[in-house]
Amino acid sequence: MLNALQAVRDYLEPAMVFPAITLLLLALFFIYYAKVSRPEAGTLEWVEREISKTQLTFALPRYKMGKKDALPLAVILALFAFLAFFVLGDTEAPQSFHQFTKEESEIIIELDSPEKIESIMYYTGLWTGRYTLDLSTNGVNWIRQDPLGYEDAVKESPTPSPLPSPAMNQSYAHLFKWRLAELNADNPAVKYIRLKASNYPMELGEIAIYGENGRIPATRLWCPEAPALLDEQELVPSRPEYMNSMYFDEIYHGRTALEHLRNIRPYETTHPPLGKEIIAVSISAFGMTPFGWRFPGALFGVIMLAILYIFIKNMFGKTAVATCGTLLLGFDFMRFVQTRIATIDTYGVFFILLSYYFMYRYITTAADAPFRKHIPPLALSGLFFGIGCASKWIVIYSGVGLAALYIIRLVMAAKQFDRYSIPGFRKLLVKTLSWSVLFFVIIPVAIYCLSYIPYGLAQGMEIGEGMLTNKDFYKIIWDNQKSMLSYHGKLIAEHPYSSWWYQWIVDGRPILYYNQYEGTVRSTFSAFGNPVIWWGGFVAMVVMVLRLVRQRDGKALFILIGYLSQLLPWVFISRIVFVYHYFPSTLFLVLAIAHLFNTILESKHSWRKASVYAYTAASGVVFGMFYPALTGVWTPQWYFKYLLRWIPGAWPI
Repeated sequence: MLNALQAVRDYLEPAMVFPAITLLLLALFFIYYAKVSRPEAGTLEWVEREISKTQLTFALPRYKMGKKDALPLAVILALFAFLAFFVLGDTEAPQSFHQFTKEESEIIIELDSPEKIESIMYYTGLWTGRYTLDLSTNGVNWIRQDPLGYEDAVKESPTPSPLPSPAMNQSYAHLFKWRLAELNADNPAVKYIRLKASNYPMELGEIAIYGENGRIPATRLWCPEAPALLDEQELVPSRPEYMNSMYFDEIYHGRTALEHLRNIRPYETTHPPLGKEIIAVSISAFGMTPFGWRFPGALFGVIMLAILYIFIKNMFGKTAVATCGTLLLGFDFMRFVQTRIATIDTYGVFFILLSYYFMYRYITTAADAPFRKHIPPLALSGLFFGIGCASKWIVIYSGVGLAALYIIRLVMAAKQFDRYSIPGFRKLLVKTLSWSVLFFVIIPVAIYCLSYIPYGLAQGMEIGEGMLTNKDFYKIIWDNQKSMLSYHGKLIAEHPYSSWWYQWIVDGRPILYYNQYEGTVRSTFSAFGNPVIWWGGFVAMVVMVLRLVRQRDGKALFILIGYLSQLLPWVFISRIVFVYHYFPSTLFLVLAIAHLFNTILESKHSWRKASVYAYTAASGVVFGMFYPALTGVWTPQWYFKYLLRWIPGAWPI
């Protein structure tokens, strides 16, 4: 018995008190919601509810933005714009690169006097390979630097050669990063450094050489063969970190964005191109820098909040609900972290939100309204659906939900026309279906194909020379679709941070993007959800089911369809998946909680405003607690252990 108690005590972490408190507060909130959502005692409210029950309908009021929405929306955008761009990434990085070719595969750096070299830091560019690193006292006899051990070589490459890698490696996982070369411990003072590339082409951006007295200034170095390696010494950082280097899937998407700009065949072809082209636009404006490749995601993440505010205001009409609901998404860890990394998920989620917003405006347009009022929201929903599909295939799942809402709305319209003997439904149906083919098929397909223009340019085609009518261009597109489908359908791999859909619901398995230790402090960030929002949001989604069944709530049906269309496909997918695939679903978790907020604020209970504001504030407090684990801010390790390790063994914090 004592051993069992000891085992339990050893397992429990001090931080586990916080999830217990969070669950208790969430339970109190939902108990309060259950109370205020029941008819008030001593009144005939229950009779009014029974009388007012009608058939399920999307004939819902749409509320306009008002003057009083300007201030809260402006404050929200200012707050989260600051948080998004603060320590996002360095605005400067080496921009000139030396390219190693077959004809010029090696370079020699000469020092003005012999120096004992203690370390070499280098900034990698495009293309992968290895550099042989040799040192010499006289330029004739060379000392080969020992290669990395085989275990390190395995880490450097998923398919390592039987031999260990050289002292300087440039694998696909380490492009546009500052790296440290491995040097022998017993090197003498040397005057020459020789680098030889194993593959061609390979690009290297900058080299910093450190002796016994620190970094050797460029004025003491001579390298006429590769001046680009020594021309931006002022950009050499004190240490490699996320602020000055790529991390996680940026190595695919940020790199491919640059390749699009340079008309190089893209390395990453497992997703459609548009998301990477958005990143490319930013790189062309800000340079190939961490800030440059992360800027558009952060910007889209902020604009996402403005769209959600308008969406919630349209649905519920209350400034307080729109403000608190938008703050919830702002304080969600997933949105914050995912939009600050140069991956393409942000763009898919952004366009999913827009397509659902305009679909909501379409289905809530009166069925017997002039057809010209049906066109704009339907067209915009299809347009953003198409743009989203060209960014990432997760948007295709949203298409199932959009189609379901579209069909339900047409069925409801048919019943309405029949019930009230309104003529003209057949004409309306034909016109709607005809325009929908244009909006949801032809235009999205056109956008999707146009997004592949960089692929054609990289293979020597030109728009002015008939690329868009060239069958070879469409063969490139078709071949890529087959390749993507094969890749995603047959992807069998293991990853320490992979997870399954049921783990996402309970926020059970974050993915660690970045982690560095230095003594007793740590810099790290992970992608997962704010427990106040994810745990509470799932319960709110269950409430949506109850509202749909008991009250025939059209808004609840809309939210449920959006949520399930993004989650259910992952139930049947057997390939390796990660928690960031739940990102689109978080939009609907927030809408579900906003629905609860609206119900509470419509009640007459005295604590209604306090409960809504307290829930929102709790999400902000938890966000503040976890801020170091979301941004890479150097923080004492005890902080993570005693405050943030809510689920030991599952949360890699």
